[in-house]
Amino acid sequence: MPPQAANSWEARAEEFSLYGFTDLPSIRERGTVVVTHGEGPYIFDTNGKKYLDSNSGLWNMVAGFDHPGLAEAAKTQYDRFPGYHAFFGRMSDQTVELSERLIGVSPWERGKVFYTNSGSEANDTMVKMLWFMAQAEGTPHKRKILTRGNAYHGVTAVSASMTAKPYNSAFGLPLPGFIHLTCPHFWREGAAGETESEFTTRLTAELDHVITHEGADTIAGFFAEPVLGAGGVIPPPAGYFQMIQAVLRKHGIPLISDEVICGFGRTGNVWGCETYGFVPDVIISSKALTAGYFPMGAVMLGPDMADRLQAAIDPIEEFPHGFTASGHPVGCAVALKAIDVVLKEGLMEMVRAGAGRMEAGLREIAQHPNIGELRGVGYMWALEAVRDRDGKVPFEGHLSVSERIANTCTDHGLICRPLGQSVVLCPPFILSDGQMDEMCEKLEAALRQVFAELA
Repeated sequence: MPPQAANSWEARAEEFSLYGFTDLPSIRERGTVVVTHGEGPYIFDTNGKKYLDSNSGLWNMVAGFDHPGLAEAAKTQYDRFPGYHAFFGRMSDQTVELSERLIGVSPWERGKVFYTNSGSEANDTMVKMLWFMAQAEGTPHKRKILTRGNAYHGVTAVSASMTAKPYNSAFGLPLPGFIHLTCPHFWREGAAGETESEFTTRLTAELDHVITHEGADTIAGFFAEPVLGAGGVIPPPAGYFQMIQAVLRKHGIPLISDEVICGFGRTGNVWGCETYGFVPDVIISSKALTAGYFPMGAVMLGPDMADRLQAAIDPIEEFPHGFTASGHPVGCAVALKAIDVVLKEGLMEMVRAGAGRMEAGLREIAQHPNIGELRGVGYMWALEAVRDRDGKVPFEGHLSVSERIANTCTDHGLICRPLGQSVVLCPPFILSDGQMDEMCEKLEAALRQVFAELA
């Protein structure tokens, strides 16, 4: 680690804090970046260094780091009514308004909303809802959950079991009954000579086979991100969701769209399911729901699922689940403002207008022989590094190539995210053309430097 004063911010972070999802060799070598404040899409550290954050915090700071309207919404609500729950037949007026608003911008004419503190908790809650309904409907064996390889759905014991990432084996996960299907990544998972259409057909057949083999009466639900986010920004192959949903409907299995990352503008539409032309039974929301200004998640039930859950609740007269801060009035006030910011103040239009410029800039960078694939949509893109492009051969794992690229970007004043062999860019929606160009220029400089070193 670089020399540090005993009482420096970096030394204090190392002494007293634990890091989540952090490459510890990088911390030991480089030290912690301790940030103090933000302006627009930029953050600043304790040494005064400025970084363009092309990761939007963690996908969520879509309006940047100093939006006055969002801060004011929180301050006003704190002065008016600083906190409450949604238990025992009581909830804040802001909670009622937000539920009404969320169903109003949903793909359904009616439905119901249940609040959590994060996307992980929302996915966990949805699994409990499915199990609760199965018990009430006399099918207690209907507990299996289907997700896809490389998917990310959270970090609670249940949502981590849905998350098909190898690191969860360190916790002895997944729990029994969580089944991971093939990752829908055509570039990496497609067979030799297989077309994208044939790949989609194969994945659809796999789903049908797994359901038949396991027994449709044992499967509670299928969870899918419209675009796999923490799996490396993997859009679905053409026609994927239409074919998958047809199989699920045939077997009576609900489709839950995990929109924690995709929801509220990231793909250029309100929902990722809108971008890819399907209507799910449930939507899971978080992150941009509050533009990152308050921790909140939401389970949004479409009409059929809302009716099923209500029928399950009626015999025991309650849904025995919830969190102290569920439907927090400040969080709901912030979310109401964030929805207006995205949908009425032009942020989603900024994504639509800027997506072409972002893609064009990244496509130029992707001409480098050590970039195997550029993939993405809207304001979420990934560049996958390879040792050999033609053979899709990755760099050796011990080289930690994406970590090296991300660290070099940090040195250049750009925050991006390493994921596997990929580097992910998911900037705030407010980027100007100049800031978009700055992002691409700094990324290209970092890539050239790292690939030259690896050569």
